[in-house]
Amino acid sequence: MNRTGTGFWHRVFDLYYDGFRNMTIGRTLWLVIAIKVFIIFVVLKIFFFPDFLRQHAPSGSEAEYVARELLNH
Repeated sequence: MNRTGTGFWHRVFDLYYDGFRNMTIGRTLWLVIAIKVFIIFVVLKIFFFPDFLRQHAPSGSEAEYVARELLNH
């Protein structure tokens, strides 16, 4: 029987909540991880991965452009 507050998800939440609340060096490490993820997914995408389809395919016919390019090459 699950009583209020003793269910599986509540115990999982308590485990992580207590762990994050009591960590000292871990907060700094999580901040470093968050900054790296931001750099990887935002900054690198903006500067190194341009929107190729928007530049080469007419609006609304991106699927046809990709199919044509795949079949031709």
